[in-house]
Amino acid sequence: MEINKKQWYFHFAIILVVVIMDLFADYIYAGSEGFVKNFKFPLNYGRIIIYVATFTTYALNFFVVCPYTLRKKNYFKFALGVLILIIIFGRIRYLGEEVILYHFTGNHNYFEESRKFFFYTFDNSYFALKGILYSTLLYLFFEFASNQNRIHKLELDYNKAELNFLKSQLEPHFLFNTLNTFYTDLIDTQPKIAKDIHRLCELLRYVTYEAEQEFMSLSKEIKFIEDYIYLHRKRFEDTLFLEYNVEGIVGEQSVPSLVFIHFVENIFKHGIINDSENPAKISINITENEITVATYNKISSSERYNNSGIGKENLKRRLSAIYKDDYVLNYNQSNDTFTTVLKLPLKYKI
Repeated sequence: MEINKKQWYFHFAIILVVVIMDLFADYIYAGSEGFVKNFKFPLNYGRIIIYVATFTTYALNFFVVCPYTLRKKNYFKFALGVLILIIIFGRIRYLGEEVILYHFTGNHNYFEESRKFFFYTFDNSYFALKGILYSTLLYLFFEFASNQNRIHKLELDYNKAELNFLKSQLEPHFLFNTLNTFYTDLIDTQPKIAKDIHRLCELLRYVTYEAEQEFMSLSKEIKFIEDYIYLHRKRFEDTLFLEYNVEGIVGEQSVPSLVFIHFVENIFKHGIINDSENPAKISINITENEITVATYNKISSSERYNNSGIGKENLKRRLSAIYKDDYVLNYNQSNDTFTTVLKLPLKYKI
């Protein structure tokens, strides 16, 4: 989780609240004398050691345990992480009080029997839970706020795209009706051309209507890509050299609509696709939990991919809004070749 300047204020506020609450408790139980004692020499080193242990476990929980457990909704690992943090708290306090402080003062805070590992850890679990609880609540608050912000941005991007689409739309019914007329006229005399027109019509219909949804089934997205490649093969005929391969089960897994076509389209726009010695490659690998889309193509010396292009940045924003950081997106340009890799977790429902 990225922490901005405002979020650090929350952390400092919690530290301040913890310290003030302790000082206030001293005032309640021991009056002004107990309160002032905290600021007289020698200082209350025992409390300072507890603060070190508390805020160490606080930081470890917020920056390590929570992101790697709660973000993935793995509550068993979170509980295990809390147990480890309690042990860490106890070891830090033991080192500070029963080793370092004892070396200078000659006094133990715990009697001998209570200094054994299990009793000492159990007794300190009460103090350890304070920092763990505060950091967990703050992490959940930041996650909620971040999710709301992502949803809001996604809605804005969707509304903006929808508005741009409506502005640029040229009566698709006219286009589809015209293509259907051609299909009807040619189905008996030139069935092969008629089928190609029908395939083009289905591709346009998918882009115009069906893919307006945020998620589509993997089977429909794969069919869209294959129709797209098919029509390009018809266009280039024997001069198109492209290896297309799909491994795994293509079913109703849920994937973001019109994401994969970004990589396929880039090959036809910027890649060299007429070199029989170095054909472009599109590989789609599907496992139970994830899908990997990888592309490879040569680029001409005059062609340079723009790593900060609008298409790439929009794609990254969309994927981040949907998957947070639970995805892989890599672009790599090396000499005259360009490769991409996209890995997304799979969901088995729309």
